[in-house]
Amino acid sequence: MGPIEITRSSSNTSTPHPDRSGLRRRRGTGRLAVAAVAAAACLGAYAVPAASAATETGGTQSVVSRGVTIPAFYTPPAGLPAADGALVRTEPLPLGLSLPGLDGRPLPGTATRLMYKSTDSAGQPVAVTGAYIEPSAAWKGSGPRPLVALASGTMGQGDQCAPSLALQHPLTIGEGTLSIGYDNLAAYRFLAAGAAVVVTDYAGLGTTDRLHTYVNRVDEGHALLDAVRAARGLPGTSLTAASRVGLYGYSQGGGASAAAAELQPLYAPDVELAGTYAGAPPADLTEVMKGIDGSALAGALGWSINGFAQADPSLKPIVEANTNAAGKAALADTATMCVGDAILGYGFTNSKKWTANGKPLADIIAAEPKLRAVLAAQRLGDLKPTGPVRLATGIQDDIVGHEQARRLAVDWCRKGAAVTYEPVILPNLGDKILTNHLTPMLTDQGSAISWMTDRLSGKAAGSNCWSMPIQP
Repeated sequence: MGPIEITRSSSNTSTPHPDRSGLRRRRGTGRLAVAAVAAAACLGAYAVPAASAATETGGTQSVVSRGVTIPAFYTPPAGLPAADGALVRTEPLPLGLSLPGLDGRPLPGTATRLMYKSTDSAGQPVAVTGAYIEPSAAWKGSGPRPLVALASGTMGQGDQCAPSLALQHPLTIGEGTLSIGYDNLAAYRFLAAGAAVVVTDYAGLGTTDRLHTYVNRVDEGHALLDAVRAARGLPGTSLTAASRVGLYGYSQGGGASAAAAELQPLYAPDVELAGTYAGAPPADLTEVMKGIDGSALAGALGWSINGFAQADPSLKPIVEANTNAAGKAALADTATMCVGDAILGYGFTNSKKWTANGKPLADIIAAEPKLRAVLAAQRLGDLKPTGPVRLATGIQDDIVGHEQARRLAVDWCRKGAAVTYEPVILPNLGDKILTNHLTPMLTDQGSAISWMTDRLSGKAAGSNCWSMPIQP
């Protein structure tokens, strides 16, 4: 197959962020098709049609990102409500994996697409999208139906990668993109237990007005807590004022849930937390960056740089000065990529290929005080989380490193938090190819969900902080 042109175009009534406009990349797509065949056989695959002109809906026009038309729902209005978590708009969301139940209700539930207001790390209002799913199953625990706020793992930076879109299209395949809703499994397991689920898309993922601020702890923590508020404000659900709330996330989502648990007392004291699951949390981005560099997920470095420059424009001259032509092209390219695209396009790339002086990104950051300060401000563990926390980390994880995740558990224990630390012990399943990172997500998921449902039933949580000195 010959090269194609992939364009994210827009003629919205509100102008998209300049960093996201007119991005083009010529790239063959044979590898994308090969990678997706097996998954397409068992998932409701969404084959992306050829990009067409933007379509007008409700006074706005849709955006096209790597061949995928982003519904006009995701374009925020000019003004937002004052209250964090206030709903901006809603609409029905057809789940891509759904079956008719015996009583006529769909299984696992009925979904609603959400847009709600949050506050970003600069203190500015931001529209965030997501989804609420009302389960058809009865809650199997004690008390009223609870709510799980699910923070998705890394999906990418293109708007087509949004977790709420992945609920509608679990597998998106196109000439320019490949996206898999791998966190849908955890959501469906909670729904089967009768817990309601709200999923956040995070700031800038899905919404077409700005770039996704990947692994920004404040943006992600706020978006997750405000998703709870938005779900509570949605009319016609079975949630009550007494519904217990849990936070659940792995990888990027583990960092988001950890950040939300730390930020809750000051930002959202009205969101009382029954429990938080933080799997493979990127607690120390300086260390995590070293694991990602040269790995299958090397493209995530582009998302991080793009996101921090979005959050703090004063970083842009530093980025400009320290990247070569290849680096600048990679940053523009990754800004519209999902995980599948990034693995196929930039997997195992060393960051020194992108830097002006040929040194790895870690060296650039070490030499720039402002960059060091930015990453230091993202560190998790300086605040005590609210409520009981279960922190899991694969001891062989070489992407989101085990040692930095374990250190977060130690930091929390020292602050008196109720921490259940779970080292997932597995053999080395392959260096830098994501297997050591993703396998613990699956092998620990059942235990993590059981732990969370106990918290949502009001059962007291223990702590194994006392055992940390003998834990790997």
